[in-house]
Amino acid sequence: MLRRHMTSQIERRRRRPQDLTAREMEVLNLIWFGLSNRQIGHRLSISVKTVEAYRATLMRRIHVSNVAQLLKAALGEGLIKAK
Repeated sequence: MLRRHMTSQIERRRRRPQDLTAREMEVLNLIWFGLSNRQIGHRLSISVKTVEAYRATLMRRIHVSNVAQLLKAALGEGLIKAK
């Protein structure tokens, strides 16, 4: 019972696709395409620090601790599509 309660809490906290901003989705897609923070910053005309902040926010909102987990969760949630 406790496990089910904890799982439901995690699911409520997990961000849904409609909860991410357009810019967060843009950064997520560029991460998926393998661009570095510098390349993402250049493409979006933002600083590397801002890209790092977006990346950290995405990981916090999706409750993961690294980029591999971020991309796996994003695929599982349908935020990005494997081509």
